[in-house]
Amino acid sequence: MSATTFESTDPAVYAEYQSKWSTLPTDAAGWIQRAVDVADVLKADAAARDKANKSPRAEVALLKHAGLLKILGPAKYGGGAQPWDVAYRVIREVAKGDGSIGMLLGYHLIWSITANVFGSPEQADRVQKTIVSNNYFVGGAVNPRDNDLTIKADDKGLVFTGHKNFSTGGVISDLTVLEGVVDGTTDHIFAIVPTNQPGIQFQHNWNNVGLRLTESGGVKIDSVPVPWEDALGWDVATKKPDPAVLGIPLASIFLPLIQLIFSNFYIGIAWGALEFAKNYTRKNTRPWPFSGDVKDKVEDEFYVLQTYGNFFAHLRAATALADKANQEAAQLYGKYIAPNSLEERAKFTPEERGAFAEWVASVKVVATDTSLRVTSGVFEVTGSRSTAAKVGLDRFWRDVRTHTLHDPVAFKNRELGRYYLVDEIPEATWYT
Repeated sequence: MSATTFESTDPAVYAEYQSKWSTLPTDAAGWIQRAVDVADVLKADAAARDKANKSPRAEVALLKHAGLLKILGPAKYGGGAQPWDVAYRVIREVAKGDGSIGMLLGYHLIWSITANVFGSPEQADRVQKTIVSNNYFVGGAVNPRDNDLTIKADDKGLVFTGHKNFSTGGVISDLTVLEGVVDGTTDHIFAIVPTNQPGIQFQHNWNNVGLRLTESGGVKIDSVPVPWEDALGWDVATKKPDPAVLGIPLASIFLPLIQLIFSNFYIGIAWGALEFAKNYTRKNTRPWPFSGDVKDKVEDEFYVLQTYGNFFAHLRAATALADKANQEAAQLYGKYIAPNSLEERAKFTPEERGAFAEWVASVKVVATDTSLRVTSGVFEVTGSRSTAAKVGLDRFWRDVRTHTLHDPVAFKNRELGRYYLVDEIPEATWYT
């Protein structure tokens, strides 16, 4: 698909929030309220911005002003030092106002901890200092369904080359996560590099049905150099993977954390749709005059009440399930990764990872089913006029429909079936 525009939104439109939010929240409740405040700003013109499909430089600036990019970062470098369950809740709240920006925040947060999971303690500390102290936004060119980037390696360093069809947030990022395979081997290397360089060439071709402000289009990586000290988890002296770092299975916690980000912004988008529809119904929808039991107010229509009640119940259930998995993520990450200790990381067992992955899979199944059902079903209780483009109610369904195709939820159902029926933990893959 070719892009219709390369225009960007103007960060100046949110300049007032830089001083308004000049200090970071100090506790979980404060961080969640900050996310609610950001969502309130975004939802005011979300439909118009979705239609314009401009590169979201202003929206990322708003996240920076709010401090939300720093929520997981260490306090010593100016970060919020919050656990993952708070971060997931923040992603969910932002997604209620604008699914694209909730998704961008989620992807940034996972890319921002890449070195914590795959790097040495020194690398993790150095990368955190760079990201948090500069309030950087991090994008990634790590789509596993494409061919791996090729890495040419010699004593001087690494050179990454290749192409990725998807690079969420890349165009408006300060740093980009790269991942590739050393030429002639099966050895993978992660590295984090400055985005603004000649070798990173974005195609500006993201013009999809939903999540239109995520800048998830393709990117060409053309001979991007990386010094050995930035090869995450590799020994600079031997130019080999450091077994003390990367000997821990990719059984790492990284992939379940990513999948849980997805589910949380699906749920956030669905809540946004339900709240939007509620306000629209109460203000604009009329009772049906040919029912044989005509009501004076739409709020008294049985099918309207039944539909809202059912959607409300299912979203509450999905949210409770996500909160359970979010707490599990915070506990495991806080125990094994956050201490920045290789000794602690090595204690993370495949059984713990497998059990956590299936909590995450459970959320993915329920969040996918519920978000698709709610975001499409709200039209039944808002009426035909709610399909007008100026209303913008369709953006919620388009957003979840777009991302729920990221990886087939049918395989999550199968994983859960094998886990429950034959006590089989899932194999660690790029999607599990």
